[in-house]
Amino acid sequence: MTRPSCLAALGLWLCGLAGVPAACAASPPAAASADSIVRHAAQAFMREQNVPGLAIALSIDGRHTFYTFGVASETTRQPVTRDTLFEIGSISKTFTATLAAYAQATGKLSLRDPVERHLPELAGSRFGALPLFHLATHTAGGFPLQVPDDIADTAQLLRYLNAWQPRYAAGTRRTYANPSIGMLGVIAARSMQMPFEPAAQALYARLGLHDTYLAVPAAAQARYAQGYNRQDAPVRLNPGVLADEAYGVKTSAQDLLHFVDLNLGSPRAAPPLDQAIAATHTGYFKVGRMTQDLVWEQYAYPTTLDTLLRGNAPAMALEDQPAVALDPPLPARRDVLVNKTGATNGFGAYAAFIPARRIGLVILANKSHPNDARVRLAWRILEAVAPPAQPGAAAAH
Repeated sequence: MTRPSCLAALGLWLCGLAGVPAACAASPPAAASADSIVRHAAQAFMREQNVPGLAIALSIDGRHTFYTFGVASETTRQPVTRDTLFEIGSISKTFTATLAAYAQATGKLSLRDPVERHLPELAGSRFGALPLFHLATHTAGGFPLQVPDDIADTAQLLRYLNAWQPRYAAGTRRTYANPSIGMLGVIAARSMQMPFEPAAQALYARLGLHDTYLAVPAAAQARYAQGYNRQDAPVRLNPGVLADEAYGVKTSAQDLLHFVDLNLGSPRAAPPLDQAIAATHTGYFKVGRMTQDLVWEQYAYPTTLDTLLRGNAPAMALEDQPAVALDPPLPARRDVLVNKTGATNGFGAYAAFIPARRIGLVILANKSHPNDARVRLAWRILEAVAPPAQPGAAAAH
């Protein structure tokens, strides 16, 4: 059960990308073909992964198309819409990075500050000496993926951080971790003299996101999809310490696509927000073919499916990876594909954008599934709506 996309609009996008006059949108074959490819790829993905509900959102030159499939809940049989709320897991980290960059843009902190400047209770500790940018690039020195299970409150968390000892020198290896980015969120909010949740919700409002939440309000609960784990059991997020900062956002395809549009630079946000969003695209480390930004991960464009699969493979989240510092850091570029995956026990999500092509993509599913399945689906969609530039074509900057 799909909400049909606008074939004429998709035809216009494809014509525009090819440099053909807009009048060619009156001829639908290319649009019909692309639309059919997107729908068939989505349906195949749902069958292969046994996904109950799926939302795909595309932005091309600022024009939006939404594809929605299946149900938000197998119990209620409520159809997925562009307004259905999904858990987006670690894509939440991109919002936390944006909050920290906004705090920097408004003079509340510098990402070069040591942690202890903002958390004096950690003064003298190895963690306290870390510059903040390491917390958003997974290069702090070797945290576990999750906050340890025996940490249940802030006091226990601070004791853990005071005692923490790095496994390697900061900036030499990338170890994907929730504790470090979570603490960046805590520090960013504290710099604004607020707890994290109200600071985050205020950011969402400034970004024009009116359907993005940490705690889904009663009025929106009916649109909150039911998630399903890999055994097909119904599950939703069971948050722990630093969950809000690291993986706690719930949002809709429509809102997340608007956030992707802001990252593409259209529409423009207020000046401090524009500055903050651009700062999250700064490249700090090379990790294989991936450049680690502030949470976002970028690849030279055009790229390949194999490169994206390697960059989003389980080893990137579960194993230490050699990192090479970019000194000075690499300013935001247009000739890149920027992406981030996210998952909870019952949901899988993906967001990507290509600034030079003015293309953004969001995929939201209410079933846990492997990253590679989501990346393959994204690649098939991008191939359909915007074939890669031919070899030898001039890169846009």
